Amino acid sequence: MSSGLLEDLVESLRCLPGVGPKSAQRMALHLLRRDRAAAKRLGAVLIEAMDSIKHCEQCRILTEQTICRWCSDPARLSSQLCIVENQADVLAIDRSTDYRGKFFLLLGHLSPLDGVGPKDLGLDLLETRLAAGDIDELTLATNPTVEGQATARFIGDIAARHEVPVLQIARGVPVGSELEFADGGTLSVAFAQRTPLS
Repeated sequence: MSSGLLEDLVESLRCLPGVGPKSAQRMALHLLRRDRAAAKRLGAVLIEAMDSIKHCEQCRILTEQTICRWCSDPARLSSQLCIVENQADVLAIDRSTDYRGKFFLLLGHLSPLDGVGPKDLGLDLLETRLAAGDIDELTLATNPTVEGQATARFIGDIAARHEVPVLQIARGVPVGSELEFADGGTLSVAFAQRTPLS
């Protein structure tokens, strides 16, 4: 019969995306049988990360600092802002395009059925930034899903109130997919062919 701690470990591993009961059990048994040192290191790093990593005060990207490396980089254009749904999108755009502006991380998309509204996405913070008058161009790089498009429209309306021009990345990225899974070439072309939000 399994110990309570083993069951707790398996159940805890299930919080990871794509990890079901069998995968969680395999991971737990591997760590216990073959790599206890790595498991202890993982536990220590998880605790340290949960205690030390927070959201950038300007863009909501995860960072150990008050202001993230993208916001604090003087070589990046403060007048350009790219809106993305998740941090993996920031990394994909930064790696695959020549975009040199700054980012704003939504941490999701509008989804009234799931109880995700504008405030949950930090759109109050975004509106404050747009109202300050320092942003000359907003690029919407939300995912080409129904929710992503609805979120883009909502943000477009906010930008229009502050007379900030809005571009939307071209749709070389397949509809229904997510940016982090697009290949670098497709993402680069889509970003180079940004178009005004219609």
